[in-house]
Amino acid sequence: MRPTAIIPLLFALGALVLSLLCLFAGSKKGFLQNADLLTLNTSMFGELTLNTSVTGSSFLNSLAGDIQENINDGISDVAETLNIHDFYSAHILNYCEGFYTPSSVSNKSVHPKKNVTQCSNRTSLFHFDPTAIIESELRPGIKLSDLKWPTAIEDGVKAVNIASKAMFVLYCIGIAATGIAIIAAVVGVATGGRGSAILNLILNLVAFLSLAVASAIATAIVVKVVNAIDKYGGKVGIAAYKGRTFLGMTWAATALMFLATIAWIYEFIRGRRQSTPVKTY
Repeated sequence: MRPTAIIPLLFALGALVLSLLCLFAGSKKGFLQNADLLTLNTSMFGELTLNTSVTGSSFLNSLAGDIQENINDGISDVAETLNIHDFYSAHILNYCEGFYTPSSVSNKSVHPKKNVTQCSNRTSLFHFDPTAIIESELRPGIKLSDLKWPTAIEDGVKAVNIASKAMFVLYCIGIAATGIAIIAAVVGVATGGRGSAILNLILNLVAFLSLAVASAIATAIVVKVVNAIDKYGGKVGIAAYKGRTFLGMTWAATALMFLATIAWIYEFIRGRRQSTPVKTY
């Protein structure tokens, strides 16, 4: 029996829970909505463009007038005028959308909170494409080009398409390896032996490397997309926010698997020392 193996077992259990929460966060309405990869804020999208552009379209000029009238009346939500949502939150398996309450504009007395209205279906190898999503929701007669939607945003999102798929695959590998490692750890606690220790060490190492690379890719995706949106979207009223809760969870899971791996290295070395016969003279 190896009672000290309970320590890496607990580390692995914690990593499994956190990584599963990262994978399924936002997969349905009301479930860990704050643990998103990133959030796209479109609550003021179109206001600056329509108010500063000279357009020959009477419809767009009328729409600009409606937006200004809503603002004058204290209705600051430009997105609803365009028939789109205030925000779009990207998760690993899907995206969610909704409106900010009580208002999309923050001030001393108002602190907007997310009110998720619906989420897309869970999809393996999901890729967040805000251009296609918003374009499908716009009021009839309006195109993203009319609102000066920056093509650089679409380019930035497309650039991480393959990376987002690799991230999903690595999370699945890491979660599966962690689950198997937990089963092996339970056996290791009961049986002991160097063979059990080396098997657990390999399983934990695979899980750690998979989660570490997945977390690194997730961080790179978040940074690249948010930077692209903030750089090119500010002029048309678009902003993006990093999912700090998600990043904290995924790196915490990685850290726990690292500790579990270190613990099994200790168990392996300890087992070798105990099995080495002591020479007598």
